[in-house]
Amino acid sequence: MASAKPFVIAKRAVWEAYQQVKANRGAAGIDEETIAMFEQDLSRNLYKLWNHMSSGSYFPPPVKQVEIPKAKGGTRKLGIPTVSDRIAQTVVKRIIEPVLDPIFHPDSYGYRPGRSAKQAIAVTRKRCWQYDWVVEFDIKAAFDQIDHGLLLKAVRTFLIVPLTRPASEFQLT
Repeated sequence: MASAKPFVIAKRAVWEAYQQVKANRGAAGIDEETIAMFEQDLSRNLYKLWNHMSSGSYFPPPVKQVEIPKAKGGTRKLGIPTVSDRIAQTVVKRIIEPVLDPIFHPDSYGYRPGRSAKQAIAVTRKRCWQYDWVVEFDIKAAFDQIDHGLLLKAVRTFLIVPLTRPASEFQLT
């Protein structure tokens, strides 16, 4: 049976993402809606989010920007998405992470499951004793230099094509 939706996203995936967002708690976004407020019409809110995501018509709202203090003085900007957007991001993360994580280089540590900055430092420390040379990188604004055409080609190859296949071809858990 063909689906009328271009993206195969299980309603259960949205429910599980909501549960994860709720467990993490977090502040209200730019719309000032808290998790408790979102829950007042939970079924409708989750259905609406699922419908927009699976039809390809979901567009994230603006992110609330707040400044938080740094340990050694000064502040840094932090973006706080709305509750609904955090759920949408969690749905996407839970779908794409198992697809994309295996293609990352083994020495890639940033924002990967089961990996941390401390592990990266430990590997670096160990390797410092193995080699007589050092390579230094300044990655500030590195993502500003990404070829967006190549990035979109990779997204289409690894994500869009698989997500537009019939649900019977793969499982979203």
